[in-house]
Amino acid sequence: MLGDLFMYWTQSAGFRHRISTTVTRMTSTLTLAEALAAGTVVLDGGMSNQLESAGHDLSDELWSARLLAERPEAVTEAHLAYFRAGADVAITSSYQATFEGFAKRGIDHDRAAELMALSVELAREAARRARASRPLWVAASAGPYGAMLADGSEYRGRYGLTVDELERFHRPRLEVLASARPDVLALETVPDADEAAALLRAVRGLGVPAWLTYSVAGGRTRAGQPLEEAFALAADADEVIAVGVNCCAPEDVDAAAATAARVTGKPVVVYPNSGETWDAGARTWTGRSSFTPGQVHGWQRAGARLIGGCCRVGPEAITGIAGAVRAA
Repeated sequence: MLGDLFMYWTQSAGFRHRISTTVTRMTSTLTLAEALAAGTVVLDGGMSNQLESAGHDLSDELWSARLLAERPEAVTEAHLAYFRAGADVAITSSYQATFEGFAKRGIDHDRAAELMALSVELAREAARRARASRPLWVAASAGPYGAMLADGSEYRGRYGLTVDELERFHRPRLEVLASARPDVLALETVPDADEAAALLRAVRGLGVPAWLTYSVAGGRTRAGQPLEEAFALAADADEVIAVGVNCCAPEDVDAAAATAARVTGKPVVVYPNSGETWDAGARTWTGRSSFTPGQVHGWQRAGARLIGGCCRVGPEAITGIAGAVRAA
């Protein structure tokens, strides 16, 4: 099925090119929701660590979203590495892509919208280049409000904004991402149940399914709410096809996945970090990795049907996850 024809600009090697592309709605006729009903699907790993390993500097506030404007081909290559490693789903580089964040860099509204839409097409291009014999899907990432602030508050929540204000922040970029026709919207790294409520309102009527994942610490959101209450918000949301956790310690996944499955009755999505800790002040990771593909079977028993990795989890680990999933 074909989506809308749109125009975008991309910049490479100092030149700016205008490209016309027709967005392909599905890489496969099998929807992601149908695939989750049939078994386990493998997610990709961290976009930032893959780009950094290729030599790209992500030290500014736009993080990987900066490369949408400056090195879009690098984003495609990062997605391609994960597809070739065994991932079935690519999460776009739009996590930190917001109108407000781009405006700080002097990028106007229309250009920002083009870059957000471009993030979906770059993942589609990687799926085409992967030439896989299995279905591949694209998830358009929408990070929390705190990601735009780039001050570590995405791991705390409680920004001092109302649910209505958060909905007004998220809705415009979700509309742009949905218009690019991804297979699913990834509402991810949500630290606060209030922000989850805003996101669930913001995706209504967009015509694209979504998953919702919290960043957690133990049995609570980063803002301190019990996970039972946080997950319950998505239980009756028709747009939401999976609920779970990401950007958390691997050790927190089992209990959170079981809670998400019990409370919502929906497929569970999990993609934790390596186990290292992000130091927002120093903008670096500390500690040791505790992520192993051997943890996958426990996550599956807890209800996980969409499994991958987040920060500091690279293609080698995704190959291990894919092997564990497909050997089961």
